[in-house]
Amino acid sequence: MIVIGLAILGLIIGGMTAKKRRGNRKDIAQYAVGYGMAFLIVGMFLTVIIDRLTS
Repeated sequence: MIVIGLAILGLIIGGMTAKKRRGNRKDIAQYAVGYGMAFLIVGMFLTVIIDRLTS
């Protein structure tokens, strides 16, 4: 759940960042995917850390 939530949050933040910088649709999509992947990786690390600490 953490991974999916952070991935969606990354997509939203990336899209809003590109839109604020006046990017076209391709720029917005690229920023959204890039931020989404970055947040997804952070979410995976958080999930592993939380799992290790609670086990």
